[in-house]
Parts: sequence; structure tokens; C-alpha cells
Amino acid sequence: MTAITPVSGPRHPAKDTAAGCFHCGLPLDAAVFPVTLDGIEHDTCCRGCQAVAQTIVDNGLGAYYRNRTAPAPSARSSGGVPAELGVYDMPEVQRNFVRDAPAAVHEKEASLLIDGVTCAACVWLIEQRLARLPGVRAVALNYATRRARIRWDTQVTALSTILRAVADLGYNAHPYDSGRAEERLRRERSVLLWRLFIAGFSMMQVMMYAIPVYIAGGAMTPDIEQLMRIASLVLTLPVALWSAVPFYTGAWRDLRSRRVGMDVPVALGIVIAFTASVGATWNAAGEVYFDSVSMFVFLLLAARFLEMAGRARAVQTQEQLVRLVPATAERLMKDGAGATERVAVASLQPDDLVRVRPGGAIPADGVVVDGVSTADESLLTGESHPVAKGPGDLLTGGAVNLDGVITMRVRRVGEDTVLAGIVRLMDRAQSEKPRIALAADRVAQWFVAILLLLTAITFAVWWQIEPARALWVAVAMLVVTCPCALSLATPAALTAATGAAYRAGVLVTRGTALETLARATHFVFDKTGTLTSGHMVLAGVKLLSVDTRAQSLAHAAALESWSEHPVGRALVAAAQGVHPVASGVRTVAGQGVEGVVSGRLLRIGKPPFVAELHRQALPPELDCIADAVSMVALGDERGWIALFMLDDVVRHDAPAMIRALAADGLQLALLSGDRPQRAAHTAAELGIAEYRGGATPADKLSWVRELQAQGAIVAMVGDGVNDAPVLAQAQVSIALGGGTELAQISADIILMADRLDTLAETVRASRRTLRVIRQNLAWAVVYNAVALPLAMAGLVTPLVAAIGMSASSLLVVANALRLLRPAVAGTAAVQQR
Repeated sequence: MTAITPVSGPRHPAKDTAAGCFHCGLPLDAAVFPVTLDGIEHDTCCRGCQAVAQTIVDNGLGAYYRNRTAPAPSARSSGGVPAELGVYDMPEVQRNFVRDAPAAVHEKEASLLIDGVTCAACVWLIEQRLARLPGVRAVALNYATRRARIRWDTQVTALSTILRAVADLGYNAHPYDSGRAEERLRRERSVLLWRLFIAGFSMMQVMMYAIPVYIAGGAMTPDIEQLMRIASLVLTLPVALWSAVPFYTGAWRDLRSRRVGMDVPVALGIVIAFTASVGATWNAAGEVYFDSVSMFVFLLLAARFLEMAGRARAVQTQEQLVRLVPATAERLMKDGAGATERVAVASLQPDDLVRVRPGGAIPADGVVVDGVSTADESLLTGESHPVAKGPGDLLTGGAVNLDGVITMRVRRVGEDTVLAGIVRLMDRAQSEKPRIALAADRVAQWFVAILLLLTAITFAVWWQIEPARALWVAVAMLVVTCPCALSLATPAALTAATGAAYRAGVLVTRGTALETLARATHFVFDKTGTLTSGHMVLAGVKLLSVDTRAQSLAHAAALESWSEHPVGRALVAAAQGVHPVASGVRTVAGQGVEGVVSGRLLRIGKPPFVAELHRQALPPELDCIADAVSMVALGDERGWIALFMLDDVVRHDAPAMIRALAADGLQLALLSGDRPQRAAHTAAELGIAEYRGGATPADKLSWVRELQAQGAIVAMVGDGVNDAPVLAQAQVSIALGGGTELAQISADIILMADRLDTLAETVRASRRTLRVIRQNLAWAVVYNAVALPLAMAGLVTPLVAAIGMSASSLLVVANALRLLRPAVAGTAAVQQR
């Protein structure tokens, strides 16, 4: 057993002299079982406790032993669950990778890394097995990242039971860790490369012996031909006994689970071809296909290797997100002296104070308590410009501190951070499948069973027609029609599409969202905070006295600087901080502000409130202005000075986005709870023909339902919080939200940078994604429909079958990777028109 020792530790670990078991505290017997932690060797009482302790250390969870308040239960008796799995039921261990499921009592959610997943069939097998466990509420395994999200009821089942079920299937599950995931990927890549090298070397050498036999055409003497066969057998043995092991393992796993997976026909083809060739060599008579076996395995492994490379490229964005959080942090010690200690980020707790230096990554979500700096949040929100940070500002874990040294107070850690939420939503989007993909999976489940039945029938028929060819026709059928392309069609496209969308600042949180968005017929927009900026700005000034615009604005700002009202803040901002100081200020709730500015008694606020000061009525032609905008009046004892018109202005990128969607043939509508006159004003400004103002949440819900009853597929765009009911009703919901709001937003698609200019391109990208999925599925169906009859007719050799099947899978992945290329933005073109 390998113990983990820090690099900076001593060459020989020190010895712990405690009398009890390091893990459970029970007395030690004569025989002890050591475990090394932090450079110190600790004794445990049994192999069970040693296995549990070593598992904790190996998974980077050694902080459990440093922070625990009591010994753990003894692992001498595991009750049917291996001791190394039982450790994951400990709350102290679960703290680092398990979170409470949202809006559910007694339910937990964990992120696990699954080793041994080689194809889409593995995903289906694991999901189906775990979904049948009592207490498991949801399970989604991302084929591209091998990361599984599992939710279960803690009162019904335990996490160790779930891990045991995964182990029983022949896979290995453990807490997700980005470093371990990278190490697993490197190890998997290295082993696959060696298998590929052995198969390729064998293939070339075997072909050197096979080609002379083919060219000779029977003219070669029997002893030389037998020598060629024996040499080919020796060279093919490493391929059949080692390079092809992944296919045997996958097939055995499927058969043990009483199902027929995609590795079954492949393994059967390899075993049958190799066994028959060995028999022909032993008998010195008959055809041998050692060259086909070695080439078949080589092509299959090459396809898997290229698929792995494509998968790594597709999930590159997601893996970059996972690596944003640093491994360690500089935590301020609680003695108040300002000293710091370097600790693992996993050991941080809420309310810890952490110092972040320039160029360092923010280790967790929190708030600045000291220092001023800027942060790069581009990978989190899509915002390309640095964001200023000072005391009281929120920090998002994973952002990069660019300038000054700051001290932050930790608020959220681990699975509760915004970054973890983003990764969780991307996992969900890539794991969930559109309806078209679910139909393809159902077909694939029956495809292999039907293929085996047809192969048996074809073998029997050819045995009657030409026994010498029957076996090789059967092998060609098993190989050429492997349904890998059918099952890869959707996961490859969704992974590439969601990764490309995220790089553009769009977070797709559900796999069904892209399909539904591509079929949407109507886009319904909320107004405030969606099409408009959501905060008041000065839209105009109407002068009613001899005072200039600058004087009027300065006097208004002097009074409103004492107010926290949005209108007051807008006026102060418009004055750009240049205004005299007011005295004797009195605020009347709901009416306005009164005070003395430059020796004059002034009032600002609602016109009736200001009119009480000078007893003059506002001219009727000016009173109607308030129908379209918010208006405040400024006056003194002599009369009216000015009227200030304020409005919630349209976002700068909204007009171009509306034009782009309209150009794509979509029906647009505006729903707002604001006054009908203001809703009409905004709709006219943007060119939206259909609108409704004064709508309550219930009115919005009813309006969308009426559209859906008429056959419309509705995409609702809102702020993600106030529009929750109507967002849930729409077939696809889109929300605008900055990174710190993501945990509260449950929309299907989130425009992370709070920009509308990405919406039109997201619609086009969704259509491209659906088109690629359909292309992949169509290719898989056409390929199998053509290849199977040709193989049954004996027109496809095993070698050609191997080439065809590998090329089919690679074509699907390559087609999906086209989605990674940025498309030509349509918004700019619309702007130019």
C-alpha cells in the first residue's frame, strides 16, 4: 500500500506513538497496519481501518483527521459494504464534494468521477443501474467528462451503497477532483497509446507475411505458407491478448449485466476471427485472418484515441473552469496578529479571512473587506473588461485578482460556490438528451440484439451455400454494423455546442434547451431589466425659469444627494457630482425633498408637492408628459424652475438583437408590468408590434398559455427572478444574470455577461446544433442500412468492415466538432442593414 507523503516532508516519515488506532481509536494489537499522513506514520488496528484511512489520504481528504472531534467508527465490520467505500458516508468526508439538494428534504447531491467508461453504452448501463436503486432520485453521467451527478435520499440509501453498485458493474467511482481527473485522463491516454502502438506494430509486421501469401495465390509451398501463418500468429498474440482487452472487458461487463452492449459484437468478431485463424494454423489448412484481426483492433483503437482527443477538445472550456480554483489559499490566522498560513482550499470555511495577491486566483466566493483591485471574470461571465473591486464588493471563486492585494471574507466554499454551480449546470446540459436522441438510444438498445440474431441466421444460410465463407461473413457483419455512431451522434454534438456557447458568454443549463430553442416560433420579452437597463436615467430637462440647465440640475442634485431614491441617484449621477451643499433638508416620504440651496428655499419631487410652495398649477400641456416617463419638478417660492424627465432607457444592444430575431422569422412580443403607455413607448422604439402593459405575473402566465394553445413554441426572456412563473411555463426560458446570481436562476439558458447581443447568435447556434445531430443520426442510419445488407451478401471483408465502422464513428465526432468553430455573427449584418 502506497502512503502519500508531502514533498517537503522527511525522507523517512516520523512515527506516531499514540496507543490507539489512528482511525477508530480502538486498542492496537501486536500486528499493526501503518498509514502515512503529513509525513507521520500512524498505526491502525486492522486492514479495514487501514484501507479506510488510506482512501481518505489518497483522495486528498486528510483534513478530516486534522479537524475531527471524535474517532471514526471501526471498519472491522463493514456490513456488506467494503471499508474503503464506507468512509464516504462520513459527514466530515462528504463535506468536500456533497451538497444538499435544492428544494428537497433529506436529499443530497454528489459529483463523482467514473473510471472505465469507454462508450455511450457504458453511460446507459450505469445510469440505468443506479436509477433502479431505492432512494436514488436522479443520476446523469456526462460521457465527455466521465463526471456523474447523483442525487439520493439519505433516509433510504447511503452513498457507499451507490458506489458499491457502480463497483459491481466493473467501474470505479470516487469524488470528483480536477487533478485526479487530469491524471486519470493522462493515464488512460498513455495506456491507449501503448495498446495502439502494439496493434499498429503487429499489423505492419503481419501484413509483411500476409501480402506474399496473397500475391503467390497458391503457388507458395505448404511449409513456407505454414511458416508465414505461425509467424503471423506469434505477432498477433499481443494484439488479441492485450491490445483488445478493453473490448473484452466491456463485453463481459455487458453480459454480466444481462444486456447486449456495443462491445459484444466487436469482441465476438475479434475472438471468432482469431480462434478460427488459430485453428487453421494448427490444422495447416484453411484461411487465416491474422492481418484482419490486428488491423481491426488497430483501427478501433485509433478511432477511440481520436474520439478521446475530440472529446477533450469539446470539454476544454469546462475543464478550464474546473481548474480555475487554486489548490491552496493564504488564510489569515485567527490570532489577530496578521500572520497567514498556507492551507488547502478544500479546508476553507465560511467567515475565514483570506489574502489574495496580484495575479492570484480567488479561492472561494466571498466579499472584499480590505484593499482595492480589479478582477478578471472573463471565464466566469464572459465580461472581457476587468471589474473594479473594493470593500463590500462580491468576489467569485475562480476570478483572477489583477492589481492590488485584497483581503476577503469567505462566504461560500466547495459545491456551494458560483463556479461549482456553473459546472453543475453545464454537466446537466450535456447529460440531458433531446427527444430525438432518446429515440436514437431506444433504437440502439435493440439494434445489437437484432444484429446478433441476423448474424446467426446469415451464418446458417452461408453454411449451406459456401461453408468456407460463412465464418468470415459473420465476422464482417459483427464488425461493420457496430452502432457506436448512433449513440455518439448526440453526446458529441451537445458537448461541443454547450462548450462553444459558454465561450460566447451563454450558459446552457439543460440539454433539451438547444433543441427547443431551435424550434421556437415566438420570443416573449419582459421589459424592465431585460430590454431596458433596469435603472433610471435622466432623459430630458424642461426649463421653466431663467435658470440654465446646468444650474437647475445642480440645484436638483444638491437636494437629491440626501436621498437614496432611484430618481435621486439618477439626478445626482447626471450632475456628475458638481453641485452646491443644501441645508435644512427635509424629506417627505413619497412626495419629495425640501431644503435651502444657495439661499433659496427649494422643493423637488411630485408636482403637487412642489406646487404647495408657490401655489401655481402646472400647465396642462406639461402634465401629460408623465404618461410616458417618470417626471419630477423643481421649484421655489416664486414658481416652477424645471421639469426633469427620467426613464428606464432601452439597452444599447436591444435594437440590433430585435432586428436579428425578426430577420430570422421569429414572432416577437413584449410583456410588462409597467404602465401601458410606457410599454407602448418601449415597443415602438424597438419595433415590436405586439405588446401588453400593466400585466401581473398571472396575466403573463395566461398570455403565454394562450399562445401555446394556438401551437406556438414560446421562448421567454426575463430577469430570472421576478419572472419565475412565466419562465417556468415557457417551453424554453432565457434569463439575463451576472455570475453572482446564477445560483438563484433556474432558466434553461443564461446570458451570463448580461448582454443581449448574444441571444440572436444563440438561436442560430441552436439550429446548427439540431442540424448536426440530425446529420449524425441520418449518417448512422444510412451507413448501417447500406453496410448490413452488403455484409450479409458477402461483399464486405472483415478488413473493410473494420475500416468502415471506425470511419463512421470518427465522421460523427468530426462533424460535431464543427460546432466549436465560431459562426459568422448575424447581429452585425443586421445592424448594417
